[in-house]
Amino acid sequence: MPLSHWPPVSVVMPVLNEERHLEEAVGRVLDQDYPGELEVVLAIGPSKDRTEEIAEKLAEKDHRITIVPNPTGKTPAALNVGIAHAKHDILVRVDGHGALTDGYITRAVEVLEESGADNVGGVMAAEGRTPTEMAVACAYRSRLGLGASTFHQGGKAGPADTVYLGVFRRAALERVGGFDETMHRAQDWELNYRIRKTGGLIWFSPDLSVTYRPRSSLSAVAKQFFHTGQWRREVIRRHPETASRRYLAPPIAVILLTVGTIVGIIGVATGTDWLDVGYLAPLGYALLLVFGSAMEGRYLPPKALFWMPLVCATMHVSWGLGFLIGLREKPTAS
Repeated sequence: MPLSHWPPVSVVMPVLNEERHLEEAVGRVLDQDYPGELEVVLAIGPSKDRTEEIAEKLAEKDHRITIVPNPTGKTPAALNVGIAHAKHDILVRVDGHGALTDGYITRAVEVLEESGADNVGGVMAAEGRTPTEMAVACAYRSRLGLGASTFHQGGKAGPADTVYLGVFRRAALERVGGFDETMHRAQDWELNYRIRKTGGLIWFSPDLSVTYRPRSSLSAVAKQFFHTGQWRREVIRRHPETASRRYLAPPIAVILLTVGTIVGIIGVATGTDWLDVGYLAPLGYALLLVFGSAMEGRYLPPKALFWMPLVCATMHVSWGLGFLIGLREKPTAS
């Protein structure tokens, strides 16, 4: 593609409480060496750390950065307000805790042109620094943790249900009305679903990779996946045809673990030996986690490998509980 024909792009970043990662994330965007014009729109929510201060300093140093407020702090609202302020028709979504690999934007624009897709994306390359983060990253990439999702594990280029982050054509977003601001989570999956329903194409390319910085504690992972489960149920409530074994596995596992444990306890309390078989559910699950973690995490340092079964259990149970409990109130735009 001749340099004179490279289209201008707008990078839109929803940002909230990203003191730890924002400078790196923005820096990797600005260092892309994209041949065409590039701007960065930071949609900043009401953060509790130094995020706003860091964003302002970054904007002072580089005229390509624009800051817009996102009073709600919600991701879909941040994306919509950022897109509204963006000047260009190719929109690159980047999160405040993600780091683009070299040449990501250039290759994404090429793939967009080659495929004719409305949205292209690639691999969510989870990468941790501390032992706990390393275990979380490994769980993201493994079948034991999050299953066999293409954008977690990689795969062949081709049409996909959804992709990580995404590089969009503005026309596609306008066609479906942008991000649904009532979807406080899972908004990217839901948006891609609507694009596909209107005849649009979502395209996965293994050439595209974004480094993802995972949560750094079990409590943070539990909170994240509990909310993920809640919003996955909301997606299925709105679009029942999207239910799949992968998304239903965590709540089914929680039910089986709970029933098995209760049956085992009743067996012990009543002296009914055959009811002890209920303990096979939690015991089998624990063995699966231990041996599965040993296989999937065999390249991890010992301290990270220790955390692996606990991380996977936290992901599964939190997601499952969130799905079973669901949202307490009908979501509304903030």
